[in-house]
Amino acid sequence: MSERRHDSASARLLSARIKERAHAEGFNKVGIVPAKPLSGERERLEEWLAREFHGGMSWMARDTERRTDPRLLLPSARSIVAVALNYYTPHEHTRDAASGKISRYAWGDDYHDVVGGKLRSLLAWIREQWPEAEGKICVDAQPSMDKAWAVRAGLGWIGKHTNVITREYGSWVFLGELLLNLELEYDTEQVSDHCGTCTLCLEACPTQAITEPYVVDSNKCISYATIELRAPELPSEVASRMDGWLYGCDVCQDVCPWNRFEQPAQEARFEPRPGNVSANLPVILQLTPDTYAERFRRSPIKRAKLAGLQRNARALLEHADKEE
Repeated sequence: MSERRHDSASARLLSARIKERAHAEGFNKVGIVPAKPLSGERERLEEWLAREFHGGMSWMARDTERRTDPRLLLPSARSIVAVALNYYTPHEHTRDAASGKISRYAWGDDYHDVVGGKLRSLLAWIREQWPEAEGKICVDAQPSMDKAWAVRAGLGWIGKHTNVITREYGSWVFLGELLLNLELEYDTEQVSDHCGTCTLCLEACPTQAITEPYVVDSNKCISYATIELRAPELPSEVASRMDGWLYGCDVCQDVCPWNRFEQPAQEARFEPRPGNVSANLPVILQLTPDTYAERFRRSPIKRAKLAGLQRNARALLEHADKEE
C-alpha cells in the first residue's frame, strides 16, 4: 500500500489525535518526525563499530543502512511516532553481600511486552480510524535506533552516559517507535543538551566504560558483561569491579543530576517482582532450567540466560570472598 498524503490542516488534526491517543495508552512523551534516513547518526554508529566498542554484539554491525533508514523496515513509511514511557519505581537495593543488584529496568515485566503492547493498541486504534494505515512497531529488538528517533522527536537529549535524558523524568524511560505510512505534522523543536560541564557519570563508572563523553566501550561495561556477553567467565577487569551488580548496572544513571526529577511510574507492571530488586546469590546458583524459566517468565532478566546469570553470581561471590 502506498503512503497516505494529507493537506496541512488534516495532517495537524491527525497528528493531534494520534498524540492524544498515545497519551491515553499511557505514554508519557510523544513526538512525530518524518521517516527519513539518519545520516549523521549512521556515521557515528559506524565509527563506534569500527572501534569495536560493540564487543560481541555482532548483530549491531550487520546492515547499518537498514538500522538507520526506516523505509527499509517499512517501505511505505512516511512518519515516525516516537514515544517514551517512565519506568521509575522508588525502591532500593539491599546491601546484603549474599545478594546481587538488578538494574531498575528489569525489576518488573519485560518492557518489550509493555511498550510493544501499548504501541500495538495505538496502531489498532489508528487502523480503526484510518483503514488505509500501515504501521510497524519497533521496541529495541528491531533494527531501529530508538535513542536517535527520541532525540529527533524532541523527547530528550542523549547524555554523556549515552542514555536519553528527559527533563520531566530523567533517564528512567523506555523508548519505542511506530512507523506509519501516513503523512503527519512533524515536531521540529529538539531538546538542547543540558549535561553542561557535568562529568559525574564518567567519574562514577566502576570500570571506566564511558571512555569519553557520549561514548561507551561495551567491552568494559558491566551491563554488557552481565547481560549480553555469552563467555563462560566474565573478563577479569569487569569481574573485579562489579560493585555488587548481578544483572545490568545503573551507576551512571544513579549519579545523574537530572534523575532528581524522577517520578513514580503509573504503569503497575513496572513494580518489582519478588526478588527482582536484589536477588539472593545462593538461590540463583540453585536454579534449574525449569525453575529459572518459571521465575523469570516474561521478565527482561531472561535475556542473560541461566548460564550467564549463574556465572555472574559466582563472580560476585568469589570476589566478595577475596575482599573479606
